[in-house]
Amino acid sequence: MTQQDHYVLVLYYSRNGHVKLLAEQIAQGVEMAGVEARLRTVPSVSTVCESTEQTIPESGDIYCTEDDLANCSGLLIGSPTRFGNMAAPLKYFLDGTGGLWASGALIGKPAGVFTSTSSMHGGQEATLLSMMTPLLHHGMLIAGIPYSESALTSTQRGGTPYGSSHVESDSLTNDEQNICRAQGKRIAQLATTLKN
Repeated sequence: MTQQDHYVLVLYYSRNGHVKLLAEQIAQGVEMAGVEARLRTVPSVSTVCESTEQTIPESGDIYCTEDDLANCSGLLIGSPTRFGNMAAPLKYFLDGTGGLWASGALIGKPAGVFTSTSSMHGGQEATLLSMMTPLLHHGMLIAGIPYSESALTSTQRGGTPYGSSHVESDSLTNDEQNICRAQGKRIAQLATTLKN
């Protein structure tokens, strides 16, 4: 196994940058465990039938490919909350992974989820649970954040045992950052154990 063959995919959609903040902290946690973190995003969904996004974004992380997903050792997916569910762009991307489901490419790989809401009770846990469903269908092993992560008991804004979360503001709190890093590190450690 080469380092290039072993990476955790941190896949997210972020319209206003809040989920991207989480993704970056999660990626730090992955790399703290000695594993490469690959940050990838998905394009927005157009309200018209024609494709309106370029194949390469003008700035930020590049778009996820099926190969990025198929070859990862572990996966963390994140989305802003839309009425207690993941945002349409991430759902649209996941809906297109039927070929990976048919081949079993993701079976037995560890996965986790993360989200951001504009209010304290804006559907964080419902969104996190909704993002787990397609991962379970893919045969992935869902891992949350255990309460041994002390920030879960002290956080005043975001962070749940289901996954990292954030109540939107200009920056993440220290607790939110710690929870993100703990989640990234946990998935990376599980990916390494399972790959070996």
